[in-house]
Amino acid sequence: MYATPINRRTLLRGAGVLGAAALVPSLPGCDDDDRALSFFFAANPEEADARRRIIAEFSRRHPDIPVRIVLSGPDPVQQMSTFCAGGKCPDVLMAWELTYAALADRGVLLDLNTLARGDPAFSTDLHRDSIAALYDTFAFNGGQYALPEQWSGNFLYYNTALFAEAGVPTPPAHWEQPWTFAEFLAAAQALTKRSAAGTVSQWGFVDTWVPTYSAGLFAMNNGAPWCEPRTNPTHLNLDDDAFLHGVQFYADLAASHHVSPTTIDAQSMSTMDLFAAGKAAMALAGHWRYQSFARAPGLAFDVTTLPLGPHGTRPCSNIGTTGLAIAADSPRREQAWEFVKFAAGPVGQALIADSGLFVPVLRSALRSAGFAAAHRRITQLSVLTEGPAHSGYLPVTPAWPKIDALLDRSFGPVLRGKRTAMSLKATLPQAIDRILEAA
Repeated sequence: MYATPINRRTLLRGAGVLGAAALVPSLPGCDDDDRALSFFFAANPEEADARRRIIAEFSRRHPDIPVRIVLSGPDPVQQMSTFCAGGKCPDVLMAWELTYAALADRGVLLDLNTLARGDPAFSTDLHRDSIAALYDTFAFNGGQYALPEQWSGNFLYYNTALFAEAGVPTPPAHWEQPWTFAEFLAAAQALTKRSAAGTVSQWGFVDTWVPTYSAGLFAMNNGAPWCEPRTNPTHLNLDDDAFLHGVQFYADLAASHHVSPTTIDAQSMSTMDLFAAGKAAMALAGHWRYQSFARAPGLAFDVTTLPLGPHGTRPCSNIGTTGLAIAADSPRREQAWEFVKFAAGPVGQALIADSGLFVPVLRSALRSAGFAAAHRRITQLSVLTEGPAHSGYLPVTPAWPKIDALLDRSFGPVLRGKRTAMSLKATLPQAIDRILEAA
């Protein structure tokens, strides 16, 4: 029996109620005793099925390394911490770009450089095929604490039928040929339908991600990164005018232009369901929504890039990636390394590409016929294949959970239209600086 599907907001933030681990029935030939390599991950049923395929192929090639699957409950980060504090840390752990640093800082995760140095042929080939922005996401304090396994950055889905019906031009197919904030807004306005009484029957744009991070993504597309450097920053750009103008543009989509549901509206409706039902023309989301939209009856859709703001020079997604890490105290390090190499290497990435459930992280898999075949419904496939290389980063710091809570409280009034983004300058940057200094 699979566990309840995990909410990506919870995965990103690493906060919530501790859930009990659900043991997925082992694959044929897998042992549940202490000899088995334990693999901890979070997944909805479709994702779990894709991982089973990878594990099955690994087991076929490595019959001497049995694998036991441990499927996460609602809060994987807290669950990992609890496991490891109790001396029962799984051997292989799924890692998230915004939360792994806290575990690495506490010594929970193994520095994979210790194993990579003993495997130079694999390491050389992996670096040659990797996308640096993704690989370097898991580099922290001189160590490499995970190998990336999937790209889960955000882009825009759009309803091709609604665009055609409204006579709105087809949006860009390539990150190097961006549209502007103004063009995006004009499309959203043309595609929003409301009655004389003001009731909306069709939204121009909906957001299925985390609003605070989405606002930051529009800020990144206005030419301002979250911070510099990415790892262990001492300051975030929340006092940068270009960053705040990007946040304001995102907030105004709902609060001023009324082409998107407000944060209050979104609490009573599923933005994902609005797009799937043909009641929204564009949706901000990552590839994890692809299977849901592909199954939606009668939904004709494609994908496009994020728009570029007036101060931006290069449109981007967010890095958004998960990786595979090894527990520092694992007694099966060598077997765990073989599994991580397999899943993050060319064979595992080819299986990921063929599944259509994830966007792989190796160039060879992104360019593969299998990945294209798994996405036949998409004509603008380069939005996905070029996405990983066109991704901006979010901060990598052990202090992120505290910063995230502060961002959520501070951005709330801005996203509801009660305050301007410029008002954040007054106290938020200083408060975050203090958190970073104490990290």
